[in-house]
Amino acid sequence: MPARRASVGASLRGSGSVERTEALVIGAGQAGIAMSEHLRRQGVPHVVLERGRIAEAWQSARWDSLVTNGPVWHDCFPGLAFDGDTEAFAPKEEVAAYFRRYAEMIEAPVRTGVDVLEVSRNEGRAGFHVTTSEGEIEARFIIAATGAFQTPVIPPMVPEEVAVAQIHSSHYRNPAQLPEGGVLVVGCGASGAQIAEELLAAGRDVHLCIGEHDRPPRRYRGRDFTWWLGVLNKWDSEAEPGATHVTIAVSGAEGGKTVDFRALAARGMVLHGRADRFDGGVMHFAPDLRRNLAAGDASYLKVLDEADAFILRNGMDLPEEPEARQIGEDPPCVTDPILSLDLEAEGIGTIIWATGFRNDYGWLKVDTFDEAGRPRHTRGIGQEPGVYFLGLPWQTRRGSSFIWGVWYDAGYIADHIAKQRGYLDYSPPQPNQARDPERTK
Repeated sequence: MPARRASVGASLRGSGSVERTEALVIGAGQAGIAMSEHLRRQGVPHVVLERGRIAEAWQSARWDSLVTNGPVWHDCFPGLAFDGDTEAFAPKEEVAAYFRRYAEMIEAPVRTGVDVLEVSRNEGRAGFHVTTSEGEIEARFIIAATGAFQTPVIPPMVPEEVAVAQIHSSHYRNPAQLPEGGVLVVGCGASGAQIAEELLAAGRDVHLCIGEHDRPPRRYRGRDFTWWLGVLNKWDSEAEPGATHVTIAVSGAEGGKTVDFRALAARGMVLHGRADRFDGGVMHFAPDLRRNLAAGDASYLKVLDEADAFILRNGMDLPEEPEARQIGEDPPCVTDPILSLDLEAEGIGTIIWATGFRNDYGWLKVDTFDEAGRPRHTRGIGQEPGVYFLGLPWQTRRGSSFIWGVWYDAGYIADHIAKQRGYLDYSPPQPNQARDPERTK
């Protein structure tokens, strides 16, 4: 059936009945929609619950000017293309509309406006009991498709009583939203780099903290970096023990361009190392700016080297681009780093924390988490049998938390569920039953 509003399931409330389904997918973002398609392919009855709208995070947890970080030929699911130019970077509204269209195309059984309050394993029998804002559900399999970006993290560094506004990058919308004054952006990944540049273009005094990061070329020798990471098998680099999400400084803004922190500094942005501590109204920075920039440059040049080798090895006719190897001179804020900043004296009115997210699985009452609340899983298969996770950084590979990556991880989980169903439904023949001769061959 097509995606539907929560009111369709309103009969659950107060009816005293418990709905049953084979698999319950929690979350209807890119992960949940991909999961629904793969479950449908395997013939697994399922329901998808979403507390907001389909692809809610793309609509309400992103800044106004956000576009995809990859061209739409790459950042999409098989079987449905974005409208228009395939080399374009889609605005967030188009991304949300794309996932709504996909859900309609596959007739995903999505119920929006339904909050999952608690999931627990049934006592003495198979499956899980799920309490929702619309009633009770029982399911044999649970797929937590809430993704990697759940609860924004703001380090407890600057006390709330300090006279400076503090927001997470997920709550930033546009420059006009912020109070007067300069802005300190902490974090140099895709969000931090793009927000800082937007604020600079709006005439704000901007300070940017730069930590460890990868800095790929936006394009090289006529191909986008997403293509290069694909043919070079970078997206499919498998997770290693302790691997975490890689901070990638990349931007699809203004038609897509390579993030160049030195060029931003030449335009007036002040660069700092990693935010280290705060006391007495002063933010202190680690003396690691030059090292972090150099590491980002190394990752950039490594892609160019591997791309050149790939072109040569495969006899490809792609235009040479020697200017891509030119790294600009270090600006004064790098050669003579500023290790402390008096926020009031410098007129800083806002700190934007582009510092990532943490997991929030408080509703999932099963034994599959470590002491820090992180899922214990193998390629998305939870330690608790019947529980699965989807959309986590490095779930199976580097690309797991990206649009295309979550598609393939969903397929792996659906295949595993299909195998488990076979085992669980198996019933050996009774001793007095004649054996099927075809099964004994």
